[in-house]
Amino acid sequence: MTSPLRHLTEAGLLGKFYIDGEWRKPIGSVAAAASVVNPATEQSIAEVTLGDDDDVDCAIAAARRAFAGWSTTPPAERAALLDRVHGLLLQRLELFAQVLTFEMGAAITYARRAQVPLAAEHIRVARDNLANYPFVTPRDSTAIMREAIGVCGLITPWNWPLYQITAKVGPALAAGCTVVLKPSELSPLSALLFAEVMDDAACPPGVFNLVNGTGPIVGARLASHPQVDMISITGSTRAGVLVAQAAAPTVKRVAQELGGKSPNIFLPDADLRRAVPLGVGAAFRNLGQSCSAPTRMLVPRSHMKEVETLAAAAASELVVGDPLAESTTHGPIANRPQFERVQTMIGVGLEEGAKLVIGGPGRPSDLKIGFYARPTIFSNVHRDMRIAQEEIFGPVLAIIPYDTVDDAIAIANDTVYGLGAHVQGTDMETVRKVARQIQSGQVHLNHPDWDPNAPFGGYKRSGNGREYGREGMEEYLETKAVLGFYR
Repeated sequence: MTSPLRHLTEAGLLGKFYIDGEWRKPIGSVAAAASVVNPATEQSIAEVTLGDDDDVDCAIAAARRAFAGWSTTPPAERAALLDRVHGLLLQRLELFAQVLTFEMGAAITYARRAQVPLAAEHIRVARDNLANYPFVTPRDSTAIMREAIGVCGLITPWNWPLYQITAKVGPALAAGCTVVLKPSELSPLSALLFAEVMDDAACPPGVFNLVNGTGPIVGARLASHPQVDMISITGSTRAGVLVAQAAAPTVKRVAQELGGKSPNIFLPDADLRRAVPLGVGAAFRNLGQSCSAPTRMLVPRSHMKEVETLAAAAASELVVGDPLAESTTHGPIANRPQFERVQTMIGVGLEEGAKLVIGGPGRPSDLKIGFYARPTIFSNVHRDMRIAQEEIFGPVLAIIPYDTVDDAIAIANDTVYGLGAHVQGTDMETVRKVARQIQSGQVHLNHPDWDPNAPFGGYKRSGNGREYGREGMEEYLETKAVLGFYR
C-alpha cells in the first residue's frame, strides 16, 4: 500500500481545499501554512495550506448554491451517497489508520480497531436512520415537517479527527444540509483523505466543502457568517464559548460538544476485579485524549487499597511506545502543547499532595524523543483539587474516596462539566437509581458495548445539542408546523 503521506503529496492535496466539487488552491490574500508534526518523532511530516476569509466565503457560497437541490433530493438518493462513503471508508481503512498514527500518534492497532471503524459506523448509522425517518408526521389536522436547517459549518478537533468528522458530516448530509468543514490544523491529513472519499463517492458539487485553517480565522468566519445557518463544534469549552459569541449576532443554531471530567462510581457491591481494569482502560482510551474519558474514579473508602492495587496492575500492562509497533497499546500525546499540559497537571497533582500510585512526570524511561507520557494514577484525591476539577486530557486518573452513595453522587456532580459518567455495581436497581441522579448526557452502566445510536452530548459546560443516532440527525433539522394540512 502507498504511504498516506506519499499519496497526499502525489495527489497534490496538501496545498488545496475541496470546494464546489473541486480541489482548489487558496484564493485568499494571506498565504499561510501549518506544519503537521509526527508526535512520535517531533518532526514535521507535511505542510498544509491555511485558508482565510476569502476561502471560507467561497466555500460557503458553494454550499449555499447547492442547498436548494440537495435539501429536496429524495432520502434514498442521500442514503445512497452515504452508502458509497461508508464503503470507501472501510476499503481505505489501512490508509486512514496509518495517517492517524502519523498525524496524532494513535497506536496503529487502536486506529485499525477503533478510530477508523467507529468513524465508519457514524456514516452507516446516518444512512440507516435516514432510510426510515418520518420527515412529515400528522398531528390532528396539522402536518409536522422536519426540514434541513441549511448551510452548516463543522469544526472538528485533533483527538478523534476522522471520528468527529463523520459524526457531523453523516447526519448533516442525511438531514439534507450542505456543509463546510474546518478540521483541526493540528491533525488535518485524515480530513483531506476524507474529502477525497467524498469526491470519489460522487458527492454533488457544493454539498461537502473543506477549508483548512485556524480557529481564530476560519472558525471565526464560519461562526459569524450570515449565510451559515448552523455551527457544530467539538473542542474545548473555551473554544465553544468563542464560537457561540461569534455566532450570536446572526442568531444561528450552535451545537457544542465540549470538555468533560467524567466520574466512574464504584458502588460498594461492584465487582472490582472486573471493573477496575476496565475503568483504567476507559480512562486511558486514546491515551486519555477523550472528552468523555472517566478520569475520576469514585471508590468506597474501605475499598481504596484494593482498588489502588488493581489499578496499578492494569496501568502497568499498558505498552507506551512507537505507535507503528504492533505491540504498542498507547502512542504519544498528540501534540506538544497538550504534552506540556499533561506534564504540568501531573506536577500539580504532586504539589496538591495526592498519593502517586503509578506513573509520574516525564517520559517513560526508555523513550527519549516524542510526546510520550507515563500513564499516571493518583489516589486519595480530594474533590476540590485541581486534578479532580480540571480536564487534563491525558493519561491521568484520579481515585477519589467516598463514604456514602449519596456522597458519591454529590462528588460526581461537583463539576462544571456533564458529558459522560459510569456506574459499576451488582444490584442493578441501585445502579439505575444512581444513574438517574447523575447530571450527564451519557451514563454507562457496568461498561456496556459502545452504541452508535445512543445520543451523545453534554450538560452544563460540556455543551448543548446531541450527536450520534437519530437525535444527532435531528440537530440539523428545523421544525415546521403546517396547520390545516390534513383537512
